Amino acid sequence: MARRFISNIIFFSVILGIPASAFAGENMAVATTPMNLTGHWVGYLAIAIFSIAYVLAMLEEVTELRKSKPMVLAASLIWAFISVIYVNNGMSELSGQSFRMALEGFAELFLFIMVSMAYLNAMEDRGIFENLRIWLLSKSFSYRQLFWITGWMSFFLSSVCNNLTTALLMGAVVLAMGKGNKRFVGIACVNIVVATNAGGSFSPFGDITTLLVWQKGVVPFTSFYSLLIPAMVNFALPAGLMHFWVPKEQPAAAIEEPMMKRGGIIMIVLFLLTIITAVCFENFLHLPPAAGMLMGLTYLKFFSYYLQMTADKFTDQQNRLYADQMEMPPDLLGKQDKHDFDVFEKVAHLEWDTLLFFYGVMMSVAGLSFLGYLGFASNFLYDQIDPTVANILVGIFSAFIDNGTIMYAVLTMHPDISQGQWLLVTLTAGVGGSLLAIGSAAGVGLMGQAKGLYSFSTHLKWMPLILIGYFGSIGVHFLLNQRFF
Repeated sequence: MARRFISNIIFFSVILGIPASAFAGENMAVATTPMNLTGHWVGYLAIAIFSIAYVLAMLEEVTELRKSKPMVLAASLIWAFISVIYVNNGMSELSGQSFRMALEGFAELFLFIMVSMAYLNAMEDRGIFENLRIWLLSKSFSYRQLFWITGWMSFFLSSVCNNLTTALLMGAVVLAMGKGNKRFVGIACVNIVVATNAGGSFSPFGDITTLLVWQKGVVPFTSFYSLLIPAMVNFALPAGLMHFWVPKEQPAAAIEEPMMKRGGIIMIVLFLLTIITAVCFENFLHLPPAAGMLMGLTYLKFFSYYLQMTADKFTDQQNRLYADQMEMPPDLLGKQDKHDFDVFEKVAHLEWDTLLFFYGVMMSVAGLSFLGYLGFASNFLYDQIDPTVANILVGIFSAFIDNGTIMYAVLTMHPDISQGQWLLVTLTAGVGGSLLAIGSAAGVGLMGQAKGLYSFSTHLKWMPLILIGYFGSIGVHFLLNQRFF
């Protein structure tokens, strides 16, 4: 998921010039209300730092500067300058407490995503996603059939996997099936982006936006699924209109044999069990979902131990076929499997740049909120204009700014709106990123995977049809979910 910025390291002379008496805050009365610094030089500087960093992150593909670098630096500088002011005013405990509260929110999100990514990496190692790709290629589907199959599979897979993984998996299928047909690949990639974003918007596990809303506790777990039909409309309406531009031809079938390493199916079951554990921890034990996910990680760790201890005894037909494909003697595959599968290796292969980028975004937004800017924005969006209009605008903004950033900002504002409006902003922030190719990690990832076949301009050409699906899903939400308003 790609985008955003870096900052100037100035005013350090201010920090170095702080008198020792400024650090006597512990002996002074501790204030409980943050200062409004929206008109202070620190506030203006924080806005400038965040803006520069976000622009640099958005230009990642051009500059080749990892998006996490400017964002983490921006978060560090913003809180450093905030702390300078609070230390000088004897309120260091208040700024420190606020930083720790924001850090706690990120830690829960980080642990949740870490376990989810570890499972996905483990399933990829077992050949589950590759097996699915080969199976689809072997069925001799037409381009139009493949258009709908990859679309619906993207929709439902993204409800349990992150949208980037789902988009890249389905993108690999489309690229393999669409060789020599640029027109099909372009429109199918647009369809996949819309489907993955729509599928992630109705499940607490499907997207960073829904995960943030669920962890915040503003929407109960089961209420998310009331967005299922609106999300389907968001995907199916533009797909139905694009269908008539999809080629009718049939690509050549694949001749590869489906392969899956030992334990693949069991890992799928363990992942589903992990999700159930996280839900139970949240709903029945009132513990953070991350606690349940970490317990689920132990399922994978114990199964990894089993695979290692029984690797030398495993000589079934699938293993021998895989050995032939890898051009190694079958009697060596057990040793290869024993040494190769390591849970901690799968954790090491996480998308650390993305995780650190979210740290930078969340801590920067928390800093801007602490300065008073989000209170100002909340007053404008949710007090001066209708909440429905505000939530629709939030969705449109998410086409330009990462939807996780947008949703975290809204949650930090914590407007006093009905559950129906919370569901609406969850929907719009989730699917609004489909309006532009740069609006979601799925779009950015596919642009990198299908260079020359799927681009910003390719996606932009279909934006009017996607916009029809966007407003159609909003209308269906109001029609079916009136009880929440």
